[in-house]
Amino acid sequence: MKLRHNDMRVMASFTLDDIPDLSGKLAVVTGATGGLGLETALGLAGAGAEVALVGRNPAKGREAAALIRARHPGATVWFEQVDLASLASIEDFADEMLAEGRPIDILVNNAGVMAVPKRETTADGFELQFGTNYLSHFALTGRLLPLLKAGRARVVQLASIAHKGGRIRLDDLNAEHNYKPWPVYQQSKLAMLMFAIELQRRSDANGWGLTSVAAHPGYAHTDLFTNGPGDGGGALYAWILRLFEKFAGHSAAAGALPTLMAATLPDVTPGGYYGPQGWQDLKGPPGPARVRPQARDPLVAKQLWEASERLTGVSFDAVL
Repeated sequence: MKLRHNDMRVMASFTLDDIPDLSGKLAVVTGATGGLGLETALGLAGAGAEVALVGRNPAKGREAAALIRARHPGATVWFEQVDLASLASIEDFADEMLAEGRPIDILVNNAGVMAVPKRETTADGFELQFGTNYLSHFALTGRLLPLLKAGRARVVQLASIAHKGGRIRLDDLNAEHNYKPWPVYQQSKLAMLMFAIELQRRSDANGWGLTSVAAHPGYAHTDLFTNGPGDGGGALYAWILRLFEKFAGHSAAAGALPTLMAATLPDVTPGGYYGPQGWQDLKGPPGPARVRPQARDPLVAKQLWEASERLTGVSFDAVL
């Protein structure tokens, strides 16, 4: 769907009040116990959706569920303990959902880590950022595909303005050579955006009935920034980062609006991308976001998809 100028202006006014009634719909949100994920879950629950809060920490999960119920009395939310750095944990969760058999209407792949100072690995030996931010969500989406197909689901991948400088290193996806925190983070977020676009293409080709989109929060004030970046800059770097955040960033609630737009807007663009409309895409009201050319490379997207199936052992065609 081509966006007209008027469409973009109307969409840029999106607020929580514009979320349609989601009563009876099931949403699954990863990384939902804090930050952007919690704000996303709050918005979905406030519109009537039943929300599964996916995360690692049961204590934070209980707190998040209690907060949502306090804000929205009568909301149906529950915590699902899943370690997204473990393919086995993802498979266990997916098997549980498949056994229940309820169609999923909205899947928000939000969880992530950022700029880990030294190379670390997941339980399966993947570089931590690429494994957690991207491969985990590739595997989760693939394993949940029957339920997503049954719900003709909206699937949202959390990308980032960091994708602008990203490059998919097909010869070293897990950064085994010359690890650098920011380029690896950029790759993981570029991969998420490419996943959203390629998932829509494959859904259209195979009749899965999905609407696949991506979103980014701009520069949102979350623990991802407080705890994550580490490039050896020390105290001066941390001070500059806090100063920049104060003037160029916005709240986690504002940062979640592009995700909520992508997840709920009735006439969302399939394969589209949403983010803040302000200076350098850092903050501002949500609307269509700019996609860098490398994210639209069909050959690299195909090669990345095939590599992801090999690494995770999850084949979307085999799942159905």
